[in-house]
Amino acid sequence: MKDAIYVILALVSAGIAAYYMYGYVGTPTREQRMSDLIISVICILIAIVFGGLFLAGRVNKEEEIHITK
Repeated sequence: MKDAIYVILALVSAGIAAYYMYGYVGTPTREQRMSDLIISVICILIAIVFGGLFLAGRVNKEEEIHITK
């Protein structure tokens, strides 16, 4: 369940970052707002963190085989 929450939060923050980056790039030069760029960079970092947390739970999930078995 925890992995699903990480995936959802990563995708939502990546979507928000894409929206604000598109808003920053799509506006003319004089009307560019620096807050759109800052919000998009923060959301990208959040997406990377949650993606890393999701992938960290997937690494080395094999059971170890003990000699006694």
